[in-house]
Amino acid sequence: MYLMGKKQEMKIQGLIVLNYPGYVPQPWHGTLLTIAVAAFSVLFNTVLARKLPLIKALVLIIRIFGFFGILVTLWVLSPRAEPKAVFTEFFDGGGWGSLGGSALVGITAGILPLLGADAAVHMSEEVRNAGRTLPRSMIITTVINGGLEWFMMITYCFCIGDLFEVFETPTGYPFMQVFLNSTQSASSATAMAVFVVAMAIFSNLTMVAIASRQLFAFARDNAVPLSPWFAKVPAGWDVPLNAIFTTFLISSLLSLINIGSAVALNSITSLATTSLLSSYICSIGCMIWRRWTNSPLLPSKFRLGRWGLTINVASVVFLVAIFVLAFMPPTPKPTLDLMNWNILIYSVIALFSLAYYLVRGTHQYEGPVAYVRTLAQ
Repeated sequence: MYLMGKKQEMKIQGLIVLNYPGYVPQPWHGTLLTIAVAAFSVLFNTVLARKLPLIKALVLIIRIFGFFGILVTLWVLSPRAEPKAVFTEFFDGGGWGSLGGSALVGITAGILPLLGADAAVHMSEEVRNAGRTLPRSMIITTVINGGLEWFMMITYCFCIGDLFEVFETPTGYPFMQVFLNSTQSASSATAMAVFVVAMAIFSNLTMVAIASRQLFAFARDNAVPLSPWFAKVPAGWDVPLNAIFTTFLISSLLSLINIGSAVALNSITSLATTSLLSSYICSIGCMIWRRWTNSPLLPSKFRLGRWGLTINVASVVFLVAIFVLAFMPPTPKPTLDLMNWNILIYSVIALFSLAYYLVRGTHQYEGPVAYVRTLAQ
């Protein structure tokens, strides 16, 4: 949740710079904006929780029209590059001395928009026929979003113009500079950028719901400290208020780090990528083990059939490669500010989690299967 809120406050500051070039972003500005975005998301997940499905449906409609509006605007107004330059010319911006090495290090940027497809799983207890609906929705949304992203990426490459001008934009976001160069109007560029920022802010509503449900589920299974308090759902509410407010509190506290050290903050936020990747590797790895040893799989309404093992192995191989690359610094000779400290923070968190599980978790953790069996009795 915090990572999404942080990205949105940076985009908001970019919008301010776009319209007021004299504005100088301050760290505490970003902290307040992050807290504001988090509070906005909490409001829709508590007081307006019953209206959330309707709101998300309206946002989806707006997103579709906005996507094609931006796409058409870029193709009509932007100066377009030659196809040869787009598809055959490459640039080693990281200074790795190898196009292949530079591409591998930068591949994580292209992976990030497709991470989190499992987010819907954390809402499974609130979905009818989840065993069939959720896998299909994960595949469909990945295909649709991936396809739309591919079209927008191609358009962006044709319309980006001068790379150095775009990358050095005072807004901090190249897409805002591309909008400005295309429309030659700060107002038009702002309107296009506001749509992108608004969609990102509304996506944070889902992140709050997912993060709070995940904390609630772990607490219900006695897998985290203070489990009874986190798992409590107050009378008259259909949402875990304690878990929701805890996600808000953690996001707010993390945003305070930005005031003291942006390097420390970036290192912490980069933890989200490697954490997601490692969780995927563990989950799919368990499926490979059961398939490889011919162990019976749990009953399921969605199966991969004969291709299951092949798909699982290919997924883990790809995920492991990306997992390793996610720890790489952006340049071959990074300074302390540019160094990727993710591996240090990830190792500390992993060791702490393992120690907690061995000391306390093994004695209290029951697991969702035990909970379901209790309800079935």
